[in-house]
Amino acid sequence: MSTLHDLSEIIKQRRSASAEKSYTKSLIEGGTQKCCKKLGEEATETIIAALSQDKAALKAETADLLYHLLVLLEERDIALKDVEMVLAERMGLSGHDEKASRST
Repeated sequence: MSTLHDLSEIIKQRRSASAEKSYTKSLIEGGTQKCCKKLGEEATETIIAALSQDKAALKAETADLLYHLLVLLEERDIALKDVEMVLAERMGLSGHDEKASRST
């Protein structure tokens, strides 16, 4: 997981960069809507790659998806460690039990 943490830290640093020099900064400056639009595009491309059964494409699109997810989290000021804490809390629960606990 250190690669994701490293990437998350780089994204955080790019918040203070120039949008002319940093794609990440241009996404953050575009706000939540722009970040969500890019995340949705990458999710669709990931699905298409998975359905095409092209493993190389799926790996590449998954990397893009994770990057754009981390950018969205940064734009919304949510740390990766906070998401990891939610996942840790869910460990040991069945998926059905966890989902049912959210609806109450």
